[in-house]
Amino acid sequence: MIFKGGTLHTDMEKQISVTGVVQGVGFRPFVSNLANRFNLHGWVRSTSAGAEIVVQGQNTKVKEFIHCLKSEAPLLARIDSIAVQNVHSHIEYLTFDIQPSPAGPGVDQTIGPDFAICPDCEQELFDPKDRRYLYPFINCANCGPRFTILKDPTHDRPGRAMADFEMCPGCRAESENPMSRRFHAQTVACPKCGPFVELRESHTRSPNLETKISTIECRLSAILKARRLLRQGAILAVKGTGGFHLACNASNSHAVNDLRRRTARADKPFVILAADLETVQSVCKVNEAERNLLTGREGPVVLLTRKILRGYEGVRVCSQVAPNLDTLGVMLPYSPIHHLLLNQTDPILMKEPAPPVLVMMSGNFREEPITIDNVEALEKLQPFADAFLLHDDDIYVRCDVSVTRVDQGRSLFLRRSRGFAPHPIPLPFTVEPTLAVGGDLRNVFCLARDQSAFLSQHMGNLNHVETGRLFEQDVQHLSHIFRVQPALIAHDLHPDYFTTGYARRPALDVQHIGVQHHHAHIAACMADNGLEDRRVIGLAFDRAGYGTDGAAWGGEVLLASYADFERLAHLEYLPLPGSDSAIRHPWQMAVAYAHALGLEINDLPFLQGIDKRALNAVQGKVDQNLDTRLTSSVGHLFDAMAGLIGIRNEVTYNAQAALELEVLARPFVSMVKSYPFFIEESKTGLIIQLKGLLGAVVKGLRSNESTEMVAARFHRTIADIAIGVCKYARAKTSLNEVALSGDVWQNQILLNLVRAGLDYEGFTVYFHRQVPANDGGLALGQAAVANAVSKGSK
Repeated sequence: MIFKGGTLHTDMEKQISVTGVVQGVGFRPFVSNLANRFNLHGWVRSTSAGAEIVVQGQNTKVKEFIHCLKSEAPLLARIDSIAVQNVHSHIEYLTFDIQPSPAGPGVDQTIGPDFAICPDCEQELFDPKDRRYLYPFINCANCGPRFTILKDPTHDRPGRAMADFEMCPGCRAESENPMSRRFHAQTVACPKCGPFVELRESHTRSPNLETKISTIECRLSAILKARRLLRQGAILAVKGTGGFHLACNASNSHAVNDLRRRTARADKPFVILAADLETVQSVCKVNEAERNLLTGREGPVVLLTRKILRGYEGVRVCSQVAPNLDTLGVMLPYSPIHHLLLNQTDPILMKEPAPPVLVMMSGNFREEPITIDNVEALEKLQPFADAFLLHDDDIYVRCDVSVTRVDQGRSLFLRRSRGFAPHPIPLPFTVEPTLAVGGDLRNVFCLARDQSAFLSQHMGNLNHVETGRLFEQDVQHLSHIFRVQPALIAHDLHPDYFTTGYARRPALDVQHIGVQHHHAHIAACMADNGLEDRRVIGLAFDRAGYGTDGAAWGGEVLLASYADFERLAHLEYLPLPGSDSAIRHPWQMAVAYAHALGLEINDLPFLQGIDKRALNAVQGKVDQNLDTRLTSSVGHLFDAMAGLIGIRNEVTYNAQAALELEVLARPFVSMVKSYPFFIEESKTGLIIQLKGLLGAVVKGLRSNESTEMVAARFHRTIADIAIGVCKYARAKTSLNEVALSGDVWQNQILLNLVRAGLDYEGFTVYFHRQVPANDGGLALGQAAVANAVSKGSK
């Protein structure tokens, strides 16, 4: 027996392994305080995927300690498992210590995401007696940046951006005090030793930050001037957590229109940042689940139903924020800087009253990723911003906001990013080290190993050179962070995707497996729901994915397992003339579909403003099969429908026509019946015919049926088609489980109708919860399929 002093008094020694997100969330300090509470000795340290604890003491105290590890864990911790075993180290520890985090080959750290400011820090932020009063970078072990400032897989200060800021004596004392909530918090800072803010107007574009400002008056001058500029209608570039945003007063229509003009975003809905929950409730309807999501530690954007306000009741948000939509993307302040810009009560800040609601648009140029660097922002965002609110804390991982909504009382992702990435998705099977590169639109890549899938933050569209470069950079960075050296790379089948080319590079000398787009969608839904390998009926409805025959699929009914799939049914192929041009101009899609089906539509109102030569050109392309590809897409059918009934002839952002079609249909969908539709059996499976449906629509428009009722009946028809093909599939195969995936299922009307109908028919229905139904979840399915295929080939 080895003694470290004193008399041996230990009657139990346990080694405890904890897995989950327990790093960077105050878990080691929590364990230390818990051990001291029970008079136990030993140590705690970070390990691969969790923490390791050795504890010595009285039998009953050790058991209580183990029980409290999970029941009293820190707010931000997520414990997956606790394994306990007896040990006999022949060492008696006289204290309980926190040991440094190990790092080395083969160690994959579990990284926590960035979290919104906690209530304790928010209270201190506005307490004039607190030494961090109005300090823009206040945080503790329970909140603040994690993922975006991590440059190395260690949770100690040297592995973070904060390594450049040496703690002052006051902050160091807090970080070493076991009773402080900043005990071992690696991002602790204050006005004396931490980052600072400055405001720079766009005509002063020097790339060098000014000398550090230490007095509270000078530091506040930047915030106060920013508040004044926002109130006066200026557009500000604000550096926050994860990147820059462009901000303006959401109540000022001139400012919002100016932002649209400068950024060339004619109609795309903007997100708003509201001062508090009361402000949100004056603008939108908010139920309990939505309130909990809004105020949660992740701080996401939540899609809410907009109230119809009459007169000047409530807070005004101008209609230009989200034109022609009945919803608003809303978030509450999640960083101290947000609180300082919006606070409506602090006596110092109210010297410059701020608007209660701001537009917050991602700070990027067109399809480029969100900007994170001061010098880069001063260059790239200068055409958009009147002033820049900067700070000198580096961001290592750019991370845009997450976008969510509440569905059946639970959160549902439209974009999974800040606040959630890179939380691991547990897998129902074991995989080898894998990189799945996702698709080129709404890109998210996935690193997987053992029984965990680590999905990256939202990367955006990879059709820009700069975005592709950053994709490669982030793959390398996160592979380093998670210590994943891929033995398998999964990619889409599309030969022209950037991600496909990346995966097939000779330099990446590992096995690569192509995965059909819609197969990946259904596999993602299965993995999202923790399903073990088996066949399900998969409804993969989206805008487009490369099919095995080279056509643009998107209305697919699959019989799918992880390893393979069979195409049971699909929408009939119709021509997509000019491809990109038709996608931007729904009238062209409507004309092409109608012409291919032999429907006469030249007298319909939507063509009144269309040049006859343009109309003839589209029809000629269809007749001669020029610059035209075939598609079975449900998403494109929605676009064609929006064009046919005259919602709009041109779109300025992705899925605009379909979104406005949904808005028209929403009030009437419960009172209509579907149009007639026909499903034909062929040698290759069922073909969902569209002539009857679109012919009935044309007839209804000629008989002056309202566009709202036509839109509602169309939604009802697509839902009935989906339910009908599932019943056919069950009769043929005895399968009773249905997985829904693809971006069309973000249409809440269609999702609700189909789930209700399938539930009534006795099906078990699976939908996404941990990843988006759109291409943001594609990489998860690719990883699952590639591993199943790889195992099957061995």
